[in-house]
Amino acid sequence: MNKRILVVDDEAHIQHVLSLKLRNAGYEVLTASDGEEGLHVAIAASPDLVITDLQMPYMTGTDLCRAFAGRADTRDIPVIILTARGYALSDDDLANGNIKEVVSKPFSPRLLIQMVQVLLGSEESERAQAA
Repeated sequence: MNKRILVVDDEAHIQHVLSLKLRNAGYEVLTASDGEEGLHVAIAASPDLVITDLQMPYMTGTDLCRAFAGRADTRDIPVIILTARGYALSDDDLANGNIKEVVSKPFSPRLLIQMVQVLLGSEESERAQAA
């Protein structure tokens, strides 16, 4: 079964590029245009990983991670956050939610796919070790 990845970004071209690259890499891709929609999609579809922009209307990427952390059904979903160049997350932001990577825009889609593969691969290894 293909791993399911949710891409949450208010910029349509970023959603499009990431969706295309992830699908070409063999992943099922879901999308949302803001954090509120991303939360609803994550609750309904249980993605294996979320890639979210930091700065979005209605609910930021860190707000989305906090919302994930507050729910048993979403707290363990690994998250990659995309940020504008030069924007750093505080330690408090990083402590809220399951943020695994922070990537500055512009980014290399190839490197992002490699991060996804590593994160999902290590997740599978952890499950196998726990079993």
